[in-house]
Amino acid sequence: MTALLTAAVLLVGALCVLNLVLTVGVIRRLREHTELIQNMPRMQPPEQIMLPAGETVGPFTAVTEDGTEVSRDDLAEETLVAVFSPTCSACAEQLPLFLDRARSFPGGRANVLAVVVGDREEAAAQAEQLAPVARVAIEDHGGPVAKALDVRGFPAFARLAADGRVLASGYRTDDLGVPVAA
Repeated sequence: MTALLTAAVLLVGALCVLNLVLTVGVIRRLREHTELIQNMPRMQPPEQIMLPAGETVGPFTAVTEDGTEVSRDDLAEETLVAVFSPTCSACAEQLPLFLDRARSFPGGRANVLAVVVGDREEAAAQAEQLAPVARVAIEDHGGPVAKALDVRGFPAFARLAADGRVLASGYRTDDLGVPVAA
């Protein structure tokens, strides 16, 4: 009986040592992975998220949530445009900044166009936030406004001239150039 008890104690001891060795190995690998993840280059949006400055927006027609038809021919002397998606985390970060910029944009709401790309039910919350400062259109992926602007990701922002020429564009409101005063 003593030999059996000794063998059981040795077996349990060996299993504990093996468990300890494996745990140390797992901890070492987790530290390596953590370091690799921290040193990974951050995923960046495409260099050109939409048409660059100097290009001309293609023709488009869309109907806003208040039933007004907008087209490239309706652009004001300068129009602020934003394209959002309800499933985009960067859009949620940029939305308050865009709202501030739109509030102070010359010409007010009439010179600001916001497009929310996605399912109407999902887009409703963003559209509601944008409505006080912009004419808002909800469209499916590949819709007329996003297509005319050659939008390749979200969010996308632009300042457009009356002739449809892009004055500035980017994926952050800061990319639009000098802040515009009211």
